[in-house]
Amino acid sequence: MGQTLIEAIAAAPDCRLAGALDLASSLAIGNDAAAFLGHASGVPVSADLRAGLAGAHVLIDFTRPEGTLAHLRVCRELGINAVVGTTGFTEPQKAQVMEAARDIALVMAPNMSVGVNVTLKLLEMAAKALSSGYDIEIIEAHHRHKVDAPSGTALKMGEVIASALGRDLKQCAAFARHGVTGERDPSSIGFSSIRGGDIVGDHTVLFAGTGERIEITHKSASRSTYAEGSLRAVRFLAGRKKGMFDMFDVLGLR
Repeated sequence: MGQTLIEAIAAAPDCRLAGALDLASSLAIGNDAAAFLGHASGVPVSADLRAGLAGAHVLIDFTRPEGTLAHLRVCRELGINAVVGTTGFTEPQKAQVMEAARDIALVMAPNMSVGVNVTLKLLEMAAKALSSGYDIEIIEAHHRHKVDAPSGTALKMGEVIASALGRDLKQCAAFARHGVTGERDPSSIGFSSIRGGDIVGDHTVLFAGTGERIEITHKSASRSTYAEGSLRAVRFLAGRKKGMFDMFDVLGLR
């Protein structure tokens, strides 16, 4: 994802790569961040967060929750805004992100793809129209290396649908079924996760009624969609000093 972001920034006339960060154990440390593109950017990959943020206006963070929180503490200290695409946060960790937004401007979303966020809006509309008589299941598929399940995008889909229906996802989500489960609770929202190969990210929401099924699907073929969405979020943050935003704000879908 980092390389995809670097490539997108290199192609954007209004963006400049100020730094590139990786783990201290990475073989990329010290190399030019754009070496994989066949040309030099003049920006070395570094494990020094403060050095990587020197001269930056926005940090784009696709890491792990613990790393993101450590990065936001320094961004808050330095007054650097952030775009956060990390998933897998616990509720207390989300609260820490919200706390950072008291001093810097943040765009945080489990999926930065423009198409996924338009899909979320469609799901909101569909849920309101199909509020009774339809069972809702969310099926997501990702590559074998993904460490959290369900995906952050699938959970966001569930949150959007539950909110549209006036439900609390924590109370109605069904994450596992095994053995004799009994008849399906009509108020539940089911989740199924598939992990395998190099699947970038597929999400389908099934509204199953009597005599018909409606499926709303988004499939990612490339991580470039996440990078382009991230850059739209960066542009949205220009001139903003503090506050928490998401991709609905960025895309005017609120």
